[in-house]
Amino acid sequence: MIFQKPSTRTRVSFEVAMHELGGHALNLSSSELQLARGETIEDTARVLSGYVNVIMARVYHHNDLIELADAAKVPVINGLSDLYHPCQILADLLTIHEAKGRLEGLKIAWIGDGNNVCNTMLVACGKLGIDVSVAVPRGYAPSKAALEAAQEDSRKSGSKIEIVHDPKRAVVRADVVATDTFVSMGMEKEREKRLKDFLPEYQVAPTVMKLAKKDAIFMHCLPAHRGEEVASKVIDGAQSVVWQEAENRLHAQKALLALLLLGEEGLPWN
Repeated sequence: MIFQKPSTRTRVSFEVAMHELGGHALNLSSSELQLARGETIEDTARVLSGYVNVIMARVYHHNDLIELADAAKVPVINGLSDLYHPCQILADLLTIHEAKGRLEGLKIAWIGDGNNVCNTMLVACGKLGIDVSVAVPRGYAPSKAALEAAQEDSRKSGSKIEIVHDPKRAVVRADVVATDTFVSMGMEKEREKRLKDFLPEYQVAPTVMKLAKKDAIFMHCLPAHRGEEVASKVIDGAQSVVWQEAENRLHAQKALLALLLLGEEGLPWN
C-alpha cells in the first residue's frame, strides 16, 4: 500500500482485508520510498512487482497511477486519485444494494462538487442502469471524460445521466442522496472561495432530504465537514447509512482482492 495522501478508511480497510484473507499488508508512505529521492515510478513498480502480489496506491495525480500500473507486473488498485475513487464506489454500490435490494432503476442525486467520487459514481451508474442527477455550481462540473463514458454506457443500460445546477431539482424522486466535502485534500488554498460558491445552496440539509423519496438514504464517503456539505441532523439522522457505507469499504476491498488474487474461478462462491 503506497500513500501520498493521508487515509483512514482506505488504509485500515485494505490492511484488515488482507489480514482476514490470510495475507499481509505493507503500509508505505511515498516519503519512505526512494520515490522521495528521485527514483522513477516505473522503476519502483518493477521492484515492488518482485516482492508483492498486488499494489494499492493512493495518489494526488491520476497519471502517477497510470505510470505505476503500466510498469507493474502485478495488479494495481486505485486507492484514490484526483480523477477517480473506484474502491469507494464499490462500497457505495454494496450499501445501496443492501438498503434497496437492487441497483437498476434507482435514482441517485449527487449534491456538491463534481470531484473524483462524483466522477466514479457517474461511470458506475452509466454501466449499471442507475439514474443519476448531479447538482453542481457552475465551474465545478465533473470530468468531461467521466461524463462522456457514463453517457455512452447509459445508452446501453437505459440509465439517465444529467448535470444540473439546482439541488432541489436533482433530489426530486431520488432513492439516494450523496455528497462529499467541498474542499478535497490538496485544495486547502481554495477553501474560502469554495465555501462561498457552495454554501448555503448545496448543503444537504433536512429540507433537501424532504424533497427526495420518503425512504431515500443519505450517503457520504467521509470524512465529513458537518455544517458545510451536510447538516448534522442529516448525517446523524435515520436516513443516513454512512457508517454502514464506511464498514462496507472492508467487505468491498476483500471481494476486490479475492478477485484479483484468485481470479473468478478461484473465488469461493463459484
